[in-house]
Amino acid sequence: MTKQFTHDDISAMPQRFRANFINSLSGFKSATLLGTTDGTTPNLAVISSVVHIGANPPLLGVIMRPHTVTRDSLSNIKQRGVYTLNHIHVEWVDKAHQTSARYAPDESEFEAVGLTPQFSETFEAPYVKESNIKMGLSVAQHFTLLNNTEMIIGEIQELFISEPLLSEDGYVDIEAAGSACISGLDSYHKTTRLAQFAYAKANTPLTKK
Repeated sequence: MTKQFTHDDISAMPQRFRANFINSLSGFKSATLLGTTDGTTPNLAVISSVVHIGANPPLLGVIMRPHTVTRDSLSNIKQRGVYTLNHIHVEWVDKAHQTSARYAPDESEFEAVGLTPQFSETFEAPYVKESNIKMGLSVAQHFTLLNNTEMIIGEIQELFISEPLLSEDGYVDIEAAGSACISGLDSYHKTTRLAQFAYAKANTPLTKK
């Protein structure tokens, strides 16, 4: 049986129930660790809001929750202008999720959860060494949205990826990389490819790759 929810029904839900409910509705989302630093302490935060903005220039967007409490990652991004995005592997989703705990600003989530900070010679923000796909970005634009969440649009400055994951047509096989995805606030999943299709054209039979 299908249950209908009105806007008033949603507004009347208990806060935590409503957060879980609405967060589940957008479906499966990327599971990513956001790496930042204040110049001294490497910081990590699990996020599920990374979205593609454009390929030329290479842009990705991240939605950050309202800055009503201390949010070290957002503060670091605003101060330093750079950050990393690191795919979470299915074998250490527990460590990734633990970064959502509230650690002191001078305590590194890397050390607290058992992941390894990695720096390149040309980029200030820390990567997650254990990640198979990792990107370094600089802030291109920053918006405050209508519900006081903040959107950071970053331009990719460098990235690291295992060569076997990259196909001849540019497709990155994130399933082969072992990248996890998230549903809701705290449910992590493996993926299984159903199909990969060739470029769709009108009045032309669809083919699989």
